[in-house]
Amino acid sequence: MAEQTFDLIVLGGGPGGYVAAIRAAQLGMKTAVVEREHLGGICLNWGCIPTKALLRSSEINHLLHTLDAYGFSADNIRFDIGKIVKRSRAVANQLSGGVKHLLRKNKVTVFDGQGKLAGKGKLSVTKDGKPVADLAAKHIILATGARARVLPGIEPDGKLIWTYREAMVPDAMPKRLIVIGSGAIGAEFASFYLNLGAEVTLIEVLDRILPVEDAEIGSFVQKAFVKQGMKILTGAKIQGLRKGADEVTAVVEANGKVQEVTADRVISAVGIVGNVEDIGLEGTGVKVDRTHVLVDELCRTGEPGVYAIGDLTGPPWLAHKASHEGVLCVEAIAGMHVHPMDTRNIPGCTYCRPQVASVGLTEAAAKVAGHEVKVGRFPFIGNGKAIAMGEPEGIIKTVFDAKTGELLGAHMAGPEVTEMIQGYTIAKTMETTETELMETVFPHPTISEAMHEAVLDAYGRVIHI
Repeated sequence: MAEQTFDLIVLGGGPGGYVAAIRAAQLGMKTAVVEREHLGGICLNWGCIPTKALLRSSEINHLLHTLDAYGFSADNIRFDIGKIVKRSRAVANQLSGGVKHLLRKNKVTVFDGQGKLAGKGKLSVTKDGKPVADLAAKHIILATGARARVLPGIEPDGKLIWTYREAMVPDAMPKRLIVIGSGAIGAEFASFYLNLGAEVTLIEVLDRILPVEDAEIGSFVQKAFVKQGMKILTGAKIQGLRKGADEVTAVVEANGKVQEVTADRVISAVGIVGNVEDIGLEGTGVKVDRTHVLVDELCRTGEPGVYAIGDLTGPPWLAHKASHEGVLCVEAIAGMHVHPMDTRNIPGCTYCRPQVASVGLTEAAAKVAGHEVKVGRFPFIGNGKAIAMGEPEGIIKTVFDAKTGELLGAHMAGPEVTEMIQGYTIAKTMETTETELMETVFPHPTISEAMHEAVLDAYGRVIHI
């Protein structure tokens, strides 16, 4: 089999890999992508995109059951979980096809198979154990992503104990559900099933849900979840799972007491591990720490000519971080002047109800870092648009350095905050101070006005509360 030569090979066609390949092609590089499963990766096929389609359906279900508040009435409201899942899969398939088109448009060669480093500047591709291609390139980017972490005692079986994959394609609606882990994935699935009528118990080993978020925001969301009918156990450890014919009982220790919670299904959402196996890292200078590849500020590994991006590397494990790294890495390879990525300027979004969004340091982290802080808050009950929408439950929190006026962090919970966080992200990236933010004119009536008021509040100038 003749060796095929490229300027750049990308191993993995997810949001980091395919974006890196397209940018390389734009810069005139002969580029190849090796993908073993789905173009678009987990994010597009089994993560970010299809879960948002599911959550949209659950939001509509919630809205349909609160029609009276808006002057409407309807009888016999029901949903078909099969159709909800079908729509979600159709959305994912449409976008996966779009990625295939974009790669073809940019003349990126795609190899279907498992890629593995095979010596300096070389990569072999196999499919079902059979050789597909031998490739060579001066530069190879590893973008193999990550998968769900499995904890002993709660190993998913695809029937009673689900990972995110099974949770996205249920063949029937569970009446009772346990979700283990309250990060973004756990919170979103807990919210999805709760809004479709399931009895949901959310179990978190730490002392609060959404532990990476500002404590005040996490507390706000927890109260909202409880008000909606969710049962939440924090500081809780799973001592074991006892399977029945069509149900699971979790033995949980929380607050010094042991209790049992029985549900039809369990979703395990306890983090991720990097896909570092079977990609030929043995005998290379690539270093791995706790299943993730170590890289420098330009995504270079310890092996010359080998780079790594996305969930395969360090936190935050977010699709948009992977895409940005892909562009940054390729432009550095091309000899362009690039700015290393500052992870403090990467926004995070969770699409539960209420939505959560944040960027930068939490109040606690800012204080630990030695900052004297000024903190501003503004509740949505003081925002005209939120009230008119019938969505008055929300809050925005801003954290500034008291001496310099630097925006250190911004944290939100409420309707459509995932669309608004980019305003603060731009402000942080441009190193904006409180003065520029206070002098910015926000349109009325919009929920974004609450962003302005939260800044004003940090400096004792809030108007509408």
